[in-house]
Amino acid sequence: MKILYFSRGYTPHDHRFLSAIAEAGYEALFLRQSRAASETRPLPKGARDLSGDLKDVLADVKPDLIHAGPLPGPGYLAAKCSFHPLVLMSWGSDILWDARRNPLTSRRVRYALGRANAVIGDCEAVRQAAGALGVPDERIVIFPWGIDLDLFNPKRGDGGLRARLGWQNSFVILHTRSWEPLYDPLTVARGFVGAARRNTSLRLLMPGDGSLAAKLRRVFERAGVLDRVHLPGQISQEDLPNYYRAADAYISASQSDGSSVSLMEALASGRPALVSDIPGNREWVRSGKQGWLFPVKDETALADLMLQAAESSQREEMRAQARQVAEARADWNINKQGLFRAYSLALEAAS
Repeated sequence: MKILYFSRGYTPHDHRFLSAIAEAGYEALFLRQSRAASETRPLPKGARDLSGDLKDVLADVKPDLIHAGPLPGPGYLAAKCSFHPLVLMSWGSDILWDARRNPLTSRRVRYALGRANAVIGDCEAVRQAAGALGVPDERIVIFPWGIDLDLFNPKRGDGGLRARLGWQNSFVILHTRSWEPLYDPLTVARGFVGAARRNTSLRLLMPGDGSLAAKLRRVFERAGVLDRVHLPGQISQEDLPNYYRAADAYISASQSDGSSVSLMEALASGRPALVSDIPGNREWVRSGKQGWLFPVKDETALADLMLQAAESSQREEMRAQARQVAEARADWNINKQGLFRAYSLALEAAS
């Protein structure tokens, strides 16, 4: 069976889904709106890269099914082609954030969902949002995107990263999200400044880049804590597991998320999480169990939690509980079967 996988660019998430499609024995045809890529790995073995207008590609390759997302971009364009079977995949914030703040995006999401044979989501919040836009529950398949539990494993070392930084005796907090407004890294930076003034052993490991880079650096420079922050820029997927294992805790101040893959990676690595109190995160973290929740954009509450995390006597128990929830719910080898359930559902609905 030919699966046309239509996405916005080429990211680690796209690599994950293309790999699953190809490994299942399907012909994976990859079309993207943009040649932009945050994924440095080549396409998975068995995946074929396409280019051109969607309608022309459809006429040329004649796929058996389209899998498209995010919803307002590739999902909307695929829906306009009136091709079936059509599986649309929400990327979480497209329906939970963008569609609620932009009327045009909302109309496109609603239009696309109304023409899908099956809809994929990664958390219950997405199911509820899709249902509110008229998608029958029987057409929605929910599964966390999941991770490699062997790769993100607390029993492995950090490749000497922590020692190279000279942070062996520090409490290290890791942030891996993009430096964009949706993920609110400025609240992380300001919260860290507030906590670092009271506890000089705190350190912040912050790989990445984005439109807020200059503002972030100014926050650290003005507070005089730049020597306690490591900003290595973009790192490879191969290096990423070592960063989790070099940290004592993970942090995300995102204003919207589904089931965050970064959060799953942290939990699987046995790292307690300090995360914003939003529905997607509440599906993974209970305060005092796998980490702590703080109100969105509340830098003062976040600073207090950083200090609490550094001083907690329950960290070992929380590390174990973090790993347990990842083992129970974040195994991609299991979760990816939801993808094929959605394909079967769409094929049945379109027949």
